[in-house]
Amino acid sequence: MTFASRIRGKQGSERQIRSTSEESPAPLLPQRWQILLVLFLARSSMAYQFQTIGSVGPFLIDGFRIDFTWLGTLIGLYMLPGAVVALPSGVIGQRFGARRAVIFGLFLMFAGGLLTASSSFNIVLAGRLISGIGGVILNVMMTKMVTDWFAGREIVFAMSVFVASWPFGIALGLMTLPLVAGAWHWPAAMIVAASVALLGLVLMAVLYRDPPRNLDEPKARFSIAMDSREWLLVSIAGLIWGLYNVGYIVLVSFLPELFTSRGYTHEDAAQIVSVLGWALIFCVPLAGYVAQRVNRPNLLMTLGFGLVGLASLALPFISAFMTTFFLIAVVAGLPAGLIMALPSQALSPQHRAIGMGVYYAFYYASMAILPALAGRVRDLSGSPASPALFAAGMMGLSLVGLVAFRVAQRWKAADRY
Repeated sequence: MTFASRIRGKQGSERQIRSTSEESPAPLLPQRWQILLVLFLARSSMAYQFQTIGSVGPFLIDGFRIDFTWLGTLIGLYMLPGAVVALPSGVIGQRFGARRAVIFGLFLMFAGGLLTASSSFNIVLAGRLISGIGGVILNVMMTKMVTDWFAGREIVFAMSVFVASWPFGIALGLMTLPLVAGAWHWPAAMIVAASVALLGLVLMAVLYRDPPRNLDEPKARFSIAMDSREWLLVSIAGLIWGLYNVGYIVLVSFLPELFTSRGYTHEDAAQIVSVLGWALIFCVPLAGYVAQRVNRPNLLMTLGFGLVGLASLALPFISAFMTTFFLIAVVAGLPAGLIMALPSQALSPQHRAIGMGVYYAFYYASMAILPALAGRVRDLSGSPASPALFAAGMMGLSLVGLVAFRVAQRWKAADRY
């Protein structure tokens, strides 16, 4: 080949590259952020479905003649399968792939949601359990997906955005589900939530893509080979996440009653409490961005747990009722993304699927048991103030868990040298 022909070939290649670039403009968002948006929307369907019981609670109490203990049990029942299913979900996701596992989980949410619209209380219980199993698979695998796409310096902010899907779904449920139940009775709210899960399934099937590299994770092999350090740290992290979320869920599920005791209608009370969700949609990612910039995770988590706990403790007893409530709404999101980033500090890449199963096993055990206990405390006390005090206790225990995580982290790190 002559020198001139080589030059012509090079120029032709450059023209082809320019042509390809012109025909395929760069996307508005990098692929990883597009994937995060898909995961955000699909996970919101889980939070929306979870909130059905809390949003239509008065209708269920009247329709089935149940007490607050049973209402709390129905709330927690969505999470109960997680104590058993979370770890196997990680193994199944490792074996068959996270995307397939998530699509299957969304299908279970859809099917279980339809059953929850039944007029039979036993079928409602079964539907809540089935949809809860789907939610477990969804939660475990999606958290792994975000970790795979964003492991590194972007993990805290990405997890904060991902976590905001939960309050987004909760707030949307608080805003819309009581209106749907009031217009067409409570089974219609269950059907609407099931339909949202089906929409999430379509999004995942059509738009989700696996990351371009597989992070050396083993395929097609059942394994739970984590070392003792990983087991201990991810277990404590899961417990922190569980206690923190119990405090939040107790507030959004039981605070409407506290508002109605002060003269608000149920619909108005639900709209006000939905601020806890709407505020977190913006506060959680903002807190994650700030945390990434200032690199003071312990300080921000301590502030979040402490301020929410103290404000919840004071909420039923002070005259500045709304001011204290809005303080909770603003600072409650501070710890969320930072807690969700804790497993990335404890797990090696090849153990993420299994490790997230362990993490969520502790989370789901807390979420299954403690809301029912909060309902029991409410029944025994006879006071609408008791759930707020219960939530304050959960925030205090979360702070204790953070201290335990950092102590274990340093102790185990010292053992390696």
